[in-house]
Amino acid sequence: MGVPRYAVGIDLGGTAVKYALVASDGDVLFSGKLPSRAAEGAAAVRQQIVVAARSCCDEAARRGLQLAGVGIGTPGVVSPEGVVVGGAENIPGWENVNLAKLLGDVTGLPVRVENDANLMALAETLYGAARGASDVVFLTIGTGIGGGVLIGGRLFGGFRNRGTELGHITLKCDGEPCACGSVGCFEHYASTAALVRRYRERCLAAGIVPAAQDGEMLVGLYHAGDLMAVAALEEHWEFMSLGVASLINIFAPQRVVIGGGISEAGEFYFAALRERVARRVIPVCGGTTQIVAATLGNRAGCLGAAGLIFDL
Repeated sequence: MGVPRYAVGIDLGGTAVKYALVASDGDVLFSGKLPSRAAEGAAAVRQQIVVAARSCCDEAARRGLQLAGVGIGTPGVVSPEGVVVGGAENIPGWENVNLAKLLGDVTGLPVRVENDANLMALAETLYGAARGASDVVFLTIGTGIGGGVLIGGRLFGGFRNRGTELGHITLKCDGEPCACGSVGCFEHYASTAALVRRYRERCLAAGIVPAAQDGEMLVGLYHAGDLMAVAALEEHWEFMSLGVASLINIFAPQRVVIGGGISEAGEFYFAALRERVARRVIPVCGGTTQIVAATLGNRAGCLGAAGLIFDL
């Protein structure tokens, strides 16, 4: 990779602000975490971001390292100018926030801002499960479904970076309402929250007290042969395969990388998903696509944020 470069990577979430001093080879030299204070409003969140940036800048100065810039990932839609224009439901009031100016004024460094799921996609492409690939679809499966797309090695966001809401492709035209305002969305049917919700609905309809409170418990019940857990996970794979096959048919990526807690279930999860996707995808579109688990875990956000700077 030549002479190392160094950048600050910040990952903003609804509960925490993670931050790291990162080398261009992906080595994390220093990291930390602060509560985001989202419940206190946008001003409190901005203050925590400033504290995080200064901590990394101070550490770089202590080590005698010259920083190339600051990257930050945030929930919501981000304009090309680095302004969060809205769409961050987990941070009240998080709209029309000029993060590029805020961090530029504090650090005096170049700043790049991007949606958090897009940065997970970039991190997995630069340093993780999609390393060496140029065309990648990334999905993070959790409370909702977030995603990112790289085409020709570059993040794709649509006009003024307002696209790639991959969790909101439609699976059912007459489906249930989604939090986005539409109906029948991929996220509403295939997220981990949906998996647990539909499992509990099955149990209650059968007069059974639900035993699983989260995805990890449900997977354990599946392995134990619990009929309700087996039925719920089988249905989840069907919903997942509809969404994944659709994305493969559109983008024909080299890799589909799946992150989030459910991706840690194990190889059995991916084997079942691949088998179902193969039945639905157009062979000429998906013949060279690999469906793999994300590898970077909680480091992905900060690594992707720093990668924005290295990718200039």
